[in-house]
Formats: sequence, C-alpha cells, structure tokens
Amino acid sequence: MGRARTPTIDVHVTEEDLRRAMRQDVEAGLGADPKWLSPVWFYDDRGSELFDAITRLPEYYLTRAERRLLERHADDIASLSGADSLVELGAGTCDKSRVLLDAFARAGTLDRYIPLDVSDGTLVSAAARLAEEYPTLSVHAVVGDFHRHLDRIPHGGRRLVAFLGSTIGNLVPEERRRFLFDLDCVLDSGDSLLIGTDLVKDSGRLLAAYDDAAGVTADFNRNVLRVLNRELDANFDPEAFVHVVRWDAEAGHMEMRLRSTADQVVKIGVLGMEAAFGAGEELRTEISAKFTVAQVEEELFAAGFVVRAMWEDPEGFLLTLASPYC
Repeated sequence: MGRARTPTIDVHVTEEDLRRAMRQDVEAGLGADPKWLSPVWFYDDRGSELFDAITRLPEYYLTRAERRLLERHADDIASLSGADSLVELGAGTCDKSRVLLDAFARAGTLDRYIPLDVSDGTLVSAAARLAEEYPTLSVHAVVGDFHRHLDRIPHGGRRLVAFLGSTIGNLVPEERRRFLFDLDCVLDSGDSLLIGTDLVKDSGRLLAAYDDAAGVTADFNRNVLRVLNRELDANFDPEAFVHVVRWDAEAGHMEMRLRSTADQVVKIGVLGMEAAFGAGEELRTEISAKFTVAQVEEELFAAGFVVRAMWEDPEGFLLTLASPYC
C-alpha cells in the first residue's frame, strides 16, 4: 500500500458565517407567522449522535433502503457514469461514499473524491481518514454550503455528483427548483448526478419513521432548542414542547413540529428579541418531501437533466442517475 496523499481543503464557510446565518434564520423564523426553524441547526455534536441513532431504528427505513441500493448497484453506477471523480454534497462523515469509491476502484477509474459540507471539523477528519484508506485517491474537500458554493466544486475529468439521504426532501419546491437548476449550470458535459429520494407510501409507515416508539426522534427534534440556548443565549425549556409529526398529503411532505404545552415567552439574548408562544402553538422544524417516480423525472427534466437509470428498493426508496442534457 502506498503512502496516503495529503487532502486538499478549500474553506468557503467560516464559523462566523455559520453564526451569522443562524442569527438571520432564527430571527426570521421566530418572527414569522406561523413560526419555523431551519433543520440545519439540528446538527451539533449531540444532534448528530441522535440522528445516527435514528438511522438504526427499526421504524426508520430510509438509511438502510438507500444503503441496500448503493451496495446492489454501485458497480452499475460506476459503469454508467464513467466517472473518475466522486463529488458528495452534504458529505458529513463520508460513510456512504465508501460503497461508491470501492465500485470506482473495481472499475479502475478511481481518481478523486470531493466531499462538500458546512462542518469543517467533521469534514477535515473524514477526509484524512479516507486519504489513509485509499492512498491512491486524491481527496479535495470543500467546506461550503451547497446552496451557495456549487460553483466552487473543482472541475476536471468526469464527475459524479452524489446527493444522498433524501436530503433534497428537506427543501421546499422552490428551493428544489433553484438547487437543481444551479447544479445543472455548474456541471460539465459528461458529468452525472446521483440523487436519493424517498417515495410516497402508506401514511402510517411515514408517521412511524418520524415518531419512533423509543422517542429518539422527539429528543432529536427538541435538541434544536438546546442548540439555540447555547449559541444564541436563549432560554427555551425543551420539556415545554411536545414533538409532533404530520403527513401533509396535499403538499406531499412530512412535517416535524414542536408544540408549546403552555403560554410562554422565550428570550433570545443574542438577538435581543422575545418570541411568544401560545398554548398549543406549533413551531415547524423540518419538512421531508416524499416523491413519486414520475415527479422525480419531471423535476429533474425541468432543471435540465435527463434520467439514465432508476433503482427502487422494496421499502420505497429511489436512487436516480441523471445527466445534464446540454
């Protein structure tokens, strides 16, 4: 085994950028009617641990279904894309990437891995581990926001951009349109997109996945209030909010909310603001869109992509390989 290459790290988002974004989001969300928070702020260390626990729950089928699809079809993905560079948006710890990287290695096309994530500490440590595990691999990590820094992804070769975990489902329709259009604009001829989407299914199955019997998801949901207490000098009482999930069939998405159990006023010290909650008032913390196969094709086509292959898991999860049709 050869000596590991030193990863390249490009930083486009600083800690101050994240603090500023949090302040802006929270001020806008808690000042709105109805109130909302961005799911981005779930993921401090404790939130990441809780989400990892969620992915292992029997009710939460999404992670295991996507993993099965990747393991079954990684060689097909490598062959059809012909890629020598793997780009992963929202890479986190880069765990899913190994299935695809191994497939590219078997195909003899493995050259470069480009993970993008806003968390610099997690990304840098993951990049270092991958450089050790794949000593011939060039790792070029990008600390950035996929809403703002798609144009900072390094060019060259044939790139496969992976956007997994049904993360696109956390975007409202207009955000999805904008994201897919922006992505199409930065891809070159010969590049590909691999996207994971959760499919519409029985509402009972969906509700169970977001409201597990052990209460892990409820703890994860309330953790965002602990994050705001720490980062913005707020005084939320997490136990004064109840975890609520709802399937909105018309909008085609799941919603996670926090419902106030009493009339209360919360102070957010850093913002110099107060947020009043009435008893029973709900704060939306996340949406998770569920798709039909036809909808996935239509949204990709509208943004400039043509579908090349689709693979569906029996638990109702879809992997789609697409290319820009320019």
